[in-house]
Amino acid sequence: MKKHLLYLLVLFLFLASCNNDDDLTEEENEEVTVTLDSEVNEFIWKGLNHWYLWQEEQTVLNDDYFASTDDFYTYLNSYNTSEGLFDDLIYQPGVVDDFSWYIEDISEQEDSFNGISTSYGIGFPGSLIRVSEDNEYVVIYVAYVDEGSPADLAGIERGDIISRVDGETMTLTNYAIINKIFTEENLSLGFADIVDGELTPIEGEVELTATTFTSNPINYFDVLDVSNTKIGYLVYNSFTSTFNGELEDVFTYFNEQSITELVLDLRYNGGGSVLTSDILASMIDGGATANSDAFASLEYNSKRSDQNFTYPFLDENYIYSKDGDFEGTEVLTRLNTLSRLYVLTGSGTASASEMIINGLRPYMEVIIVGETTVGKNEGSITVVDAPDGDDSVKYTESGSNLNTSHTIGMQPIVFQIYNSLGQSDYTLGFDPDIYVDEYSYTSDIKAFGDTDEALLNAALNDMLGTSTGKASLSKNSNFSRTDKSMKQPKFSAEMYLRDTENLKFK
Repeated sequence: MKKHLLYLLVLFLFLASCNNDDDLTEEENEEVTVTLDSEVNEFIWKGLNHWYLWQEEQTVLNDDYFASTDDFYTYLNSYNTSEGLFDDLIYQPGVVDDFSWYIEDISEQEDSFNGISTSYGIGFPGSLIRVSEDNEYVVIYVAYVDEGSPADLAGIERGDIISRVDGETMTLTNYAIINKIFTEENLSLGFADIVDGELTPIEGEVELTATTFTSNPINYFDVLDVSNTKIGYLVYNSFTSTFNGELEDVFTYFNEQSITELVLDLRYNGGGSVLTSDILASMIDGGATANSDAFASLEYNSKRSDQNFTYPFLDENYIYSKDGDFEGTEVLTRLNTLSRLYVLTGSGTASASEMIINGLRPYMEVIIVGETTVGKNEGSITVVDAPDGDDSVKYTESGSNLNTSHTIGMQPIVFQIYNSLGQSDYTLGFDPDIYVDEYSYTSDIKAFGDTDEALLNAALNDMLGTSTGKASLSKNSNFSRTDKSMKQPKFSAEMYLRDTENLKFK
């Protein structure tokens, strides 16, 4: 009996060894002689082959590119790192695909999408400012501060001018020291004033220690009563689905105050959740019909065309816990008093922010004030190593098939987005109707909600037909924006779908 069982076991193992992967070849009984060195490399290729928007254009990702599994494994084994492989598989980086990225730790990204990060809580405009042509000194101003963050608790405010990092004065040569803000657990910042057009250092340093906290993307909101007009004003810094409920509270307040105009400040918003973008657009309304009129349509590669989907305007809000778990729906507040929308933009306004502009334009007038936006009309999903039944790769933050032997993932571009008129032609960004360069006012950056603040002031002047002058603002005469940019924090410019959102209204 034991011999019989042993014979069956040997026969089973033999037959199993003959059952080779036929994804890469038409040969049913291919003999594989090359040993795969890295399962992560295989995941990277298969994940992009399955989901990547430019899968057909990137020849090496074509289904029939490799003649055999041996060829496939030999190719994968030629890469020492999975990140190097990922980089080489991106289609025309910097020309076509600017936004796909490799993930070292999928849990860190999940936290980021929930608004959780370890940081000092300071937002920046991007570029550094040269003090004058006569010297090499550069500075950067604080664009915003997250409530409850180390920076907030230290008394740092919007408009403060940073000139030193760890006691070292920033120059055109060493300016990269400002990027310590994204990498160091502890640092000190030195500040300066501008007096009579000249930089005057402030004595003393502000010591900071990074902490883990949840950032509320609703940085500021209010109803402004100007010239007998009630104007809703919202500074919104990220489309974070875990704050959909708080967004509802803001629009409930706007509705109760009977606003007739709205200024949406997205100048520091690099994007976020597609679903939250749809929710915000539905709150703004634009006269669209809920569950009927299209806000945006997503189109995937030809292999994933079954995923194509049109997002309608909504009459329900989708509520998530701060850990990203779906908790249910509630009635959505929709403003029906607006015929136009003012959007404040900066050079970092991207993705889901641009989706708002593009998606609402068929339904209402959208006036852009500020700078040209980034031009990102595509979105991504988080691809993790969790093979599905057909040996493809699911997009999910966690799952029963998740490979727990590594933490690697990727955030590839997988769909292009269109509005109800089929428009998606903003790869160069949306140009402003009213151009305002915030950097020109470095010496006089006003608080959010101050009607003399440069971008808000320009919007109000246009809205109310008042003077376009800004006599109360001090425009810099000897300061200039440099081509030196700060390093962008991880996951800062994105439009994505998340498994926890999962089109629950589909």
